[in-house]
Amino acid sequence: MTNTVRGAAAAIALMLMPLGAALADPIEGNWKMPSGYAAKIAPCSGGYCLTYTSGPFAGKQFGKMQRTGDNAYKGTVTDYTKGGKEYSGKGKIDGGTLSVSGCVLGGLICRSQSLTRL
Repeated sequence: MTNTVRGAAAAIALMLMPLGAALADPIEGNWKMPSGYAAKIAPCSGGYCLTYTSGPFAGKQFGKMQRTGDNAYKGTVTDYTKGGKEYSGKGKIDGGTLSVSGCVLGGLICRSQSLTRL
């Protein structure tokens, strides 16, 4: 490969890097929990996995969601403070806030919390 071709390939790669960030789903990124601990949301096997990145549960996945519409998501959430119980979950993004809720009894009883984007 000539230096000209290498240089052109590098220039194209640099131009496309911001495009990758622009194509990211709004739920992807780093979030702060109400507890003050941090979490990361990243693509995983057909959806988005929510994983603690700090605190006593660091490294543990506590949710998996799939996009259902504009800034709306549905899936499951796990509450490690309740012995690791899993609940049906949903999420909604409004600006820099992600409201996540876990529900039982078909959505009759829900517990919600808001995460803020870091």
